[in-house]
Amino acid sequence: MECSLHCQRSGFIMNDFHTLDDFDLRDKTVILRVDINCPLDQESLEIKDDNRIQQSLVTIKDIAEAGGKVVILAHQGRKGEWDFISMKAHCDRMSNHYGLPVRYVDDISGENAKIAITDMVPGEVIMLRNIRDLDYERKNRSPEEHAISELVTALGPLADLYVCDAFATAHRSQCSMVGFTINLPSAAGRLLRQEVEALSQLIVRPERPTLFIFGGTKFGDAIDTTWTLLKQGKADKVALVGLAGMAFLMASGIELGKQNLAALHKELTPENLDEARELMRTKKENIILPVDVALNVDGERVEIAVDELPTEYQSLDIGSRTVDAIVTAIDEAGTVFMSGPAGMYERPGFELGTRLLLESMANADAFTVVGGGHTANAVTGFGLADKMSYVSTAGGALEAFILGETLPAIDALKRNKKRE
Repeated sequence: MECSLHCQRSGFIMNDFHTLDDFDLRDKTVILRVDINCPLDQESLEIKDDNRIQQSLVTIKDIAEAGGKVVILAHQGRKGEWDFISMKAHCDRMSNHYGLPVRYVDDISGENAKIAITDMVPGEVIMLRNIRDLDYERKNRSPEEHAISELVTALGPLADLYVCDAFATAHRSQCSMVGFTINLPSAAGRLLRQEVEALSQLIVRPERPTLFIFGGTKFGDAIDTTWTLLKQGKADKVALVGLAGMAFLMASGIELGKQNLAALHKELTPENLDEARELMRTKKENIILPVDVALNVDGERVEIAVDELPTEYQSLDIGSRTVDAIVTAIDEAGTVFMSGPAGMYERPGFELGTRLLLESMANADAFTVVGGGHTANAVTGFGLADKMSYVSTAGGALEAFILGETLPAIDALKRNKKRE
């Protein structure tokens, strides 16, 4: 009953939306929205980690092997930013992992795309151009408004079914996420359903005690999420590392030094600093903060206690005593969630905190979930992904789920089923 009530508030009753199992896919044209937005090398623009591409294959294979025709819509980056590139490289990677050709079509809703879709045969898979090449794609509009867009009116009549498998983008009411659900039968893909089931176990019916570890650079989000989890009693302990940990140290009255303050600058506001102070005042016993940090001293790792701050050097990781404290909490927990690395794990010598926390989770008896793109990349890079209960690549959608918010894409799937 507890699960049903929470899921209903958040739009997550499993039977409230269709899945692939509800449809005969033979000879059906399926528009499939996936999230294969990958980290790129900023100089070469080559894909650094294709974990999201690999995860998308389960749904693609199930549709194609059932005799469906798969039309993939996906994005990479945002228009005007350095990582906004063609989907051709993603298509090539997908072909390599799939073992069968995935054809790239350098068009979205024009004649070339229409012809490519019309000429498809059962089992064929094509990928269209970066969906964010359309200026209206990222606009926050209702499904009804998006349903009259050029994308939906051009491709919708050519398709029999719309499948959403992009959980990482499910918190956005964007055209390719919600527009097709107005006029086409619609379903959740395998990955989206799996995400919902795993995260429901994390939030709705967790084994106690629960430990949430928040790191990374977006500590403003960590403050809001920590507030909600502790206030609603969903978290027994919250460990704050990375820049989130540094922000809370500052809120506790510790001077950080110029370089650390500069690293906090983008996210630091008087409002979230006040929120962090209030959290430390009212929920201090539930919060684990760094007791030591690892400094970058001329390229070398040097650990100091936090009461030795401020320093002229920048902190790039948590220290060994902090790792020990959090590992103890992991060992005592029934459910552990980690989002955001403990430090700059990409730099040799400063991956220690992130790696040791993830190793402890991998060896724990608890239900363990890793979330967020950077953390998912780290756990995969350390070879620990298979040892976790679940690894989610979602960031904003994951946060929205934890906060109990409605996800527009899943809400659209629910309403699609109700209209039958």
